Amino acid sequence: MPGLLWPGDERADRLFSDATVLAALLRVETAWLQALVTAGIAPAGARQELTGLLTPRDVHALALQGEASGNPVIPALGLLRERLEPRNPVAATWVHRGLTSQDVLDTALVLCARDTARRVVSDLDRQVAALGSLADRHRDDLMAGRTLTQHAVPITFGLKAAQWLQGVLDARDDLRRVSRRMPVQLGGAAGTLAATAELLALSGSTAALDSVVSDAARILGLASVPSWHTSRAPFTRYADTLVQATDAWGRIANDVLLLNRPELGELAEDTVEGRGGSSTMPQKANPVLSVLIRRAALTGPGLAAQLHLAAAAAVDERPDGSWHTEWSALAELSRHTVTAGSQTSELLDGLHVDTGRMASVVKNRTSALLAEQRSIGGLFDTQATDFDPSHYLGATGAVIDQILARARAGQEHS
Repeated sequence: MPGLLWPGDERADRLFSDATVLAALLRVETAWLQALVTAGIAPAGARQELTGLLTPRDVHALALQGEASGNPVIPALGLLRERLEPRNPVAATWVHRGLTSQDVLDTALVLCARDTARRVVSDLDRQVAALGSLADRHRDDLMAGRTLTQHAVPITFGLKAAQWLQGVLDARDDLRRVSRRMPVQLGGAAGTLAATAELLALSGSTAALDSVVSDAARILGLASVPSWHTSRAPFTRYADTLVQATDAWGRIANDVLLLNRPELGELAEDTVEGRGGSSTMPQKANPVLSVLIRRAALTGPGLAAQLHLAAAAAVDERPDGSWHTEWSALAELSRHTVTAGSQTSELLDGLHVDTGRMASVVKNRTSALLAEQRSIGGLFDTQATDFDPSHYLGATGAVIDQILARARAGQEHS
């Protein structure tokens, strides 16, 4: 169900929804059960696909029951065993053996984070293409550069688009790197895998302890690493890359909002029927996409900070409260980022650039925009005679080319 108070939330589809988290829990339990069978700990009859045994219809009841245990895994496991018993009593006996609730929930959230990261990277790829086109098409279109809200020196809109592109490339590179090595969290009650070691010993299995974890990780497509149950870097690192993306999008949205003001009119969002209207002022065409993207950029850092706060407050072998505060922050940040990524892609694909308005400002303010040039000339006791703003662009073309080359290289290695 889309969020009433977060317009556009439906763009995130089912990513990090309660139902998706529940399905991810089952994927983790299935992978672990299969790993136990492969290791010779559990009998072959325990191998069972658990997908579908819990459904979105169960979310409400499990949410109510979760208060009693402090997390959703325990009631979900109870219902899973209840439904599994008549189908496969052997699997019902062996499901979850060697795990703890934190293993299952942490790894399920990693799966959700990986799916989210892939979706965001896809939008970043789309934005790279759109911004590359804008930068190249408008490399010579003059506009006023502004610093501290005032006219500074001439630039081109191509340079502005290239600088937007640079921020998007930074975000994409880091998110790609993080998403390619997301880890399982499988350590048992206190990160020692003691229960799994005991199961190996009692079953007479000759499998190595770490092979059970690595097999489950392989099934899930995640990296096999030592337990990180009290070191929360996988989640804070992921959150930081999402905020890097919303930072880049917020910077774009801020420029569009400023240059879309009627007195400037240099940029405009695409016109979509039914979008941007006012409840009382019929003349309004509000830049709604940019407003909502800016909203995500302002919200993201606080959610990421919540995850850092939780990591800093971790204590013992499972924190009392700080672990629990991660879950909603991860879900909100992830969904908000996906939503903003989709909105930014749409904004850039339909962005209207009024080069005539830009050129008019430059023409009317040429003297002010070239004040720096005259000042530099004064150092050499010369009088500048060339007052063409297009001749005072410095390394603009080279900067655009460097950023476009980076974008092309990134596409080739994606």
